[in-house]
Amino acid sequence: MNYAPDSVLRTVFIALSALACPAAVYAQTASDSAENATSIALPSVVVTADKIERPLEMVPASVAVIDGQDLEQSGITTMEQLEGRIGGLSFQPFGQAGMKAPVMRGVTAGIHSYSSSVLLLVDDVPTLMAQGFENSLLDVDRVEVLRGPQSTLYGRNAETGVVAIHSQQMEDTPRATVTTELGSRDKRDVRFALSGPLVANTLYGSVSGSIARQSGFIHNTYTGGDEDHTHHKYLNLGLRWTPTDADEVVTRYTRQDYNDGAALWGNAGQPSDRVASTTPSWNRSLGQTFSINASHLFDTGLRLRSITAYNDYQDKVLQDSDFMPVERLYIGRDNHMRTLSQELRVEGQLGRADWLVGLYGDHGNNDLRNFALRSPVFSDYGGRLKTDSVALFTHWNVPFNDDWSVSAGARIERMSAGITPTGGGHSSQDWTYVSPKLSLQYQINASNQWYISASRGVRAGGYNIFVSRLNYPSYSPEDIWSYETGLKGWALDKQLRYSLAAYVMKIDNMQVQMQPAVGVIYTASAAKATSKGVELDLDYLLGAGWQVTTGVAFNHTTYDSFQDGATNYAGNYNTFAPRLNGHVDLRYTAPQRWYAQGSVVGTSKIYLDAGNRYERNGYGLLNLVVGYPFGQWEVAAYANNTLNKKYDAEGYNAGYYTIYSPPREVGARLTWRM
Repeated sequence: MNYAPDSVLRTVFIALSALACPAAVYAQTASDSAENATSIALPSVVVTADKIERPLEMVPASVAVIDGQDLEQSGITTMEQLEGRIGGLSFQPFGQAGMKAPVMRGVTAGIHSYSSSVLLLVDDVPTLMAQGFENSLLDVDRVEVLRGPQSTLYGRNAETGVVAIHSQQMEDTPRATVTTELGSRDKRDVRFALSGPLVANTLYGSVSGSIARQSGFIHNTYTGGDEDHTHHKYLNLGLRWTPTDADEVVTRYTRQDYNDGAALWGNAGQPSDRVASTTPSWNRSLGQTFSINASHLFDTGLRLRSITAYNDYQDKVLQDSDFMPVERLYIGRDNHMRTLSQELRVEGQLGRADWLVGLYGDHGNNDLRNFALRSPVFSDYGGRLKTDSVALFTHWNVPFNDDWSVSAGARIERMSAGITPTGGGHSSQDWTYVSPKLSLQYQINASNQWYISASRGVRAGGYNIFVSRLNYPSYSPEDIWSYETGLKGWALDKQLRYSLAAYVMKIDNMQVQMQPAVGVIYTASAAKATSKGVELDLDYLLGAGWQVTTGVAFNHTTYDSFQDGATNYAGNYNTFAPRLNGHVDLRYTAPQRWYAQGSVVGTSKIYLDAGNRYERNGYGLLNLVVGYPFGQWEVAAYANNTLNKKYDAEGYNAGYYTIYSPPREVGARLTWRM
């Protein structure tokens, strides 16, 4: 399914906008009428998008939310499954678990930049790079996705957005869930979550985890087996202490283990899903986090919050790269990335205004090693990359009157990076930048709002640690100025919730991942670019048990100017940036509580290189699920990629590799809940 023609894109947006705007903005009079009253309505959603609890529709930004029940019943257990399910969010095709480079609003960071354009927050613990950008989405209350620059509140790695995962609260009411799943390719998955009081009204605990195994679909014609089998383990331990009504301390430890076979790679131009590899390929990565989130509420109404987090990720990979019976070409990584971060902030109210002021700092200590065989030469290179950041930030929400309000904030951040390659030498650089944000919001009526905003997003500079022949060149911070306007709110007696946003972003010193030859990857930062687009989210209760949910995003990101060496890329599309992606879900819930859901998730084609020579075609996937709860049990059957669509990325790394797409998967789940 290819969405490339502009006429198709325009038709989709005109149709969906026609559904949203007239009903949303002008239907309030009808919804106020008693004769149109109805007994069904969408539930209210409270988010912490700007670090203060507010209703979703009151946040002057493009925000999408998925609740934990939706994740569970849809069978979403990996970050990759959020692609398209959140309009505007996608990931670079890479084919390795635990390694996810996000793409939002046409902007992304190279995997070897050890940075990210979108920040991942799991219970306030930041992940600052593609390595470890993963979560099993277990025992989750909700996932909030903020689209657009969020550097003011969240710093340099929230350049184009934030994915914030919130676990369910540990409370006095005990809860328990156990799920077993069987599926295609001998899939076996066990997931569990337990939570309850250890000391009534004072101390609470939780433990959740999963073990998942599955055989692969890439057949090795040399060994006769499959190459890409997976074996994942996940653990999340939590402890919440509330010694007084004014104090709370939440401690969490999480662990993600990978014991997989090969990445989803093959030779470009070879038969699909077939290799003839001699070199054993594997992924034995390990991610761990530890955090302490403490707060104290003073009698004056001020709240002091401290968030201490330690993130440790070991990226251990060996990957055959010629896929031939003779061992001639392979690559490997043995990276150890550690980040310690600390945030302190004070929150309060001044009249009708709420505000916060905070300090943030982090220290990154990364031991990096890449090795490769390019027969007959074996190369082994790496070094130590250290980063430091310190920032002061503030944010205010100030109502002028009942109709008009303003949100304003700024962040000043100083960041340094230093590189010490193996064998000696050292280089370092410092950067200081200010990230302001200003939003104006108007309450059209009781249920609908309009906003306009301007903000700056920044991504840190760094070093090309694996380009030794050029003396490890540095690259500058990427700078974005974003201008956005939107409508959001309720209509039809709260049977319809909508959000419509349009934006333009001007990008300077754009960091572009370049792959001019096999095994040669570096980051260039000489580009200027423009990103513009539209995002629409709708949630509509049709009545009689039917519900439609959709989220679509159109984006157009091209280089205004970009000269790298002798090649001029001006006018080309940015790498890995789809022009259109999103989803449409149709769900029926019967009075007897059984449910059925059909979901179409799609994305347009993406280019794999700055020259726009290689691409992954656009696609649309049909996912189906039906479930039946009875007592404390629920049984569900599903089919993902029901029509078995292929959407391989052919031409990764200068046309050499194909990144295979997963085939159709069918299975069944049995869940017990207390």
